[in-house]
Amino acid sequence: MLRPHSHDAADSVDSALAASAEGIRTLKISLVVLAVTALAQLGVVVLSGSAALLADTIHNFSDALTAVPLWIAFVLGRRAATRRYTYGYGRAEDLAGVFIVAMIALSAVVAGYESIRRLLDPQPITSPGVVLAAGLIGFAGNELVAVHRIRVGRRIGSAALVADGLHARTDGFTSLAVVAAAIGVMAGFPLADPIIGLLITVAILVVLRGAATDIYRRLMDAVDPDLVDTAEASIRAVPGVLAVEALRLRWTGHRVRAELAIAVDPALDVVTAHDIATATQHRLLHDVPKLVAATVHVSPHARSGLDHHAVLAHHPTALDPGAVVPAYRAAPARPSVSWPGSGGGVGGGSG
Repeated sequence: MLRPHSHDAADSVDSALAASAEGIRTLKISLVVLAVTALAQLGVVVLSGSAALLADTIHNFSDALTAVPLWIAFVLGRRAATRRYTYGYGRAEDLAGVFIVAMIALSAVVAGYESIRRLLDPQPITSPGVVLAAGLIGFAGNELVAVHRIRVGRRIGSAALVADGLHARTDGFTSLAVVAAAIGVMAGFPLADPIIGLLITVAILVVLRGAATDIYRRLMDAVDPDLVDTAEASIRAVPGVLAVEALRLRWTGHRVRAELAIAVDPALDVVTAHDIATATQHRLLHDVPKLVAATVHVSPHARSGLDHHAVLAHHPTALDPGAVVPAYRAAPARPSVSWPGSGGGVGGGSG
């Protein structure tokens, strides 16, 4: 387990690049499908004058355009890190998410305005049967895009792509609302059209709230607690790790990075302690989905009561896991492990 595995880093990078390429391919397909769907609906809007269909068409156009910043973000995310951007450009995906939220908000404003205007100044709707057909087209186009985006997003670990897929699915259901509006008009209730347009606006606002929450959490480095549990269990399973002192995970685009501190037997020499750190990193790369890098700090286990970080006492946040997350309970002491070359050398090490 402690033998060097030089292929791991390369495999992680190659997998991340392949994920970006697959994300770009998905966005190209969804952009074309949604653009064709929205253009078909726009033609019906011109012929029928439906406010509900106009609201849905506007939203579909905005949904199609959200593929553009995500596309750019995936391309930027493949660029190598620089001395200025030392973590690379993965955050571009989160910035694209901010743009998506802004586009959703704009579509809600425009759709709401048009619906209210038509409610105050009703306009006759011609060919409600054609409007009904256009609504079904909108639902089919959005659902196809939603299924593809969600499936690929989950496979490559892109929360932004999954959220955009869920957004498309919601758009599909709002297209079904257009169908309901057309049926209402055909039944002799013309005000059903602007009323359904207002309901679509409310649906867009609901999507806006969910999307804004997801992007906020990404910008604040939030992760699924289950992911933390998985990482912690993986670390504790490494022979020689006596305690997990700190653990932090963060998403950068569709990739995960980890920073952690572990405690080992203070009697170990620095090389053996470093081997444990390498084994820990190796195990995390296998056990934590989408993890591309892990920085491991090694400390001697404080069995003697000595504070090996006393020099940092006037920097309370430097190594204090409680400054970010609740302090981890020390793992139960394991039976001593015989490590090759584990003499009474320097205690601790870092990797």
